[in-house]
Amino acid sequence: MAVGSYALSGAITNWLAITMLFEKIPFLYGSGVIPNHFEEFKQGIKRLIMDQFFTRQNLSQFFEDSMDSEIHQIDLNPILNIIDYDQLFQSLIDTIAASSLGSMLSFIGGTEALQPLKAPFIKALQEKLSDLAKQPELTALLANKQQSFFHPEVMIEKVSHIVDQRLNELTPQMVKLIIQHMIREHLGWLVVWGGIFGGLIGLFLSLTS
Repeated sequence: MAVGSYALSGAITNWLAITMLFEKIPFLYGSGVIPNHFEEFKQGIKRLIMDQFFTRQNLSQFFEDSMDSEIHQIDLNPILNIIDYDQLFQSLIDTIAASSLGSMLSFIGGTEALQPLKAPFIKALQEKLSDLAKQPELTALLANKQQSFFHPEVMIEKVSHIVDQRLNELTPQMVKLIIQHMIREHLGWLVVWGGIFGGLIGLFLSLTS
């Protein structure tokens, strides 16, 4: 009788304690921990994310490791390949036609007379841009811009803004479901162990009384 009573009371009290974490129970002071301290939970989640994962040291180390191997291997060819060289040549012709030299073009057949220059112009421009893209000065400039964009302080501010934005979308019900999903299985064992230890206490008291 003692074993059963203590086991039942241990299981019930543990179940009640778990329930009090997530639900407000009338006349029980301190119940509804998560709903009552929702804002504190949000700040705790933010501190966990920012202090453990996105510290200045972690971000600095990450970008140093990744940029050291990639920063000097910037390939600008994909950018050069999407340039519309035909449009550039047409813009050049339009500029010449609108300038003081435009009137002289009529003596040599108008703008059509410049079309044979299109292929040599595009080829020369591509070669010039390709050479320019290989210059160390340009690579260094792009590297500096990339490093400034991924500066740890800048990234921490951006991540903090993203975390705040996401946390502002959370509701007490969502936080409750997230925590319940994470620890439901383990909290269930608290009820079981409450019953076991309650039964052992009842057995001990029955043997010593």
